[in-house]
Amino acid sequence: MIFDATRTTTADFPRIAPELVTRARALPTATLHEAGGKIGFLPSAIGPITQGLAMAGPALTVQSPGGDNLWLHRALEVARPGDVMIVHTGGAFDFGYWGEIMSTAARACGLAGLVIDGCVRDGALLTGVGVPVFARGLSIRGTGKDFGATGWIGAPLLMGTVVVQPGDLIVGDADGVVCLPRTQAEQVLDASVAREAAEQGQIQRLEAGETTMEIFGFHR
Repeated sequence: MIFDATRTTTADFPRIAPELVTRARALPTATLHEAGGKIGFLPSAIGPITQGLAMAGPALTVQSPGGDNLWLHRALEVARPGDVMIVHTGGAFDFGYWGEIMSTAARACGLAGLVIDGCVRDGALLTGVGVPVFARGLSIRGTGKDFGATGWIGAPLLMGTVVVQPGDLIVGDADGVVCLPRTQAEQVLDASVAREAAEQGQIQRLEAGETTMEIFGFHR
């Protein structure tokens, strides 16, 4: 079967503005989630595999057949510098969809990071490659390359309870991953900056001797 990318791949879609990506890198994922009205929370099972590496960038969405990583290779070929690849595996979590070779390829093409609802391998090596990887865990179980299997790139994905649209803002840090809709991202970033400033004020009040009950008005 000959792969017809025109039927399954959309690489040219509106992406979050670079200046908003830069602003997002300075903000915690928890703040972005809360300031946005508790939106964009991706499953807590998806966490950082690479230590000390945060990321932010537009979503390059990938639907992969379970136990097969050919579509991830295809996505690397069409990814633009700064993209965050976000992959749904159809619930087939326990495979090593990604490893040192693919992280090296991702670094070469300028990928900003990977978020996968599945596992990866080569965990001891991925941090050294330098591409942030967020996954459910580690698995040595090998994947296939089925050229006849159905998948797609650049279409909406359902990750947990969140619909991820291509080009949405994806941010990941030590606490987890959040997805902000591209059309709402600037408003959420503004609210996040205000929330961070308010929290600094609250910390100062706590250090001065007030209690959380007093600060938040929990005495009724």
